[in-house]
Order: sequence, then C-alpha cells, then structure tokens
Amino acid sequence: MSRTINRVELLGRVGADPELRQTQGGTAVVQLRLATDRRNSDGESQTDWHTVVCWAKQAEAVAEYVRKGERIYVAGRMQQQSWETDGGERRSRTEVHAQEVIFLGSGSARGNGRNADSDGDQPF
Repeated sequence: MSRTINRVELLGRVGADPELRQTQGGTAVVQLRLATDRRNSDGESQTDWHTVVCWAKQAEAVAEYVRKGERIYVAGRMQQQSWETDGGERRSRTEVHAQEVIFLGSGSARGNGRNADSDGDQPF
C-alpha cells in the first residue's frame, strides 16, 4: 500500500473575530476565515481565503485569544465536504481542520507564540 500525506500549513491573518459554537453533542467548534497572500505571474499580490475549523479546547482558546486582523499559524489537514441543496444543486467546500494553531498577534496573551493543539497537551 502506498503512503499518502494530508498536511496543510498556513500563516495568515484572521478575517473576522472567531465565534464559538457548540455542536448538538456539546462539543465546542470555531470556524474562521484566514487570508494568505501570493504573487501572481504579473508580480501582483492576490489574497486567498481559507476556511479553518477548530474543535474542543482548541476552539475555546481560539475564540478567546484570536481577533480579526491578527496573524496565526495553522497546521492541519484538508477535508472536503459535498452535499446537495434542497433545490438539487451539488455543493462542495474545502476546509482545513486544525491540529495546531499558534497565536502570533500583538496582545499580551497572544504575542508570545503560545499555541493551541487539538490533542489538549498544550496550555490552550
């Protein structure tokens, strides 16, 4: 069997303050938009927007410490979801499910590179 890798690393700015929600089962979840820049063939900067999903204690830490415009580093895996609307249209979305988030903002609790791992071993 051949080996495969599903790993994504992003360093960008948060597009809006994260909102903490709960699943029906009571698990905390945060979904945020992360902007990264790249140069096109003409040398002009273009922005790509990524949907990042954080779960459980990691989601709680992100909701508490991350604000719009702040820089964060995210490492995780890509996951694609597909569904059909009530009108019969096929839709899909690609998300990055975070396994590690490092806060790079300037606030006193944020500017020290503290991180939020999905496994709960870190302080956040």
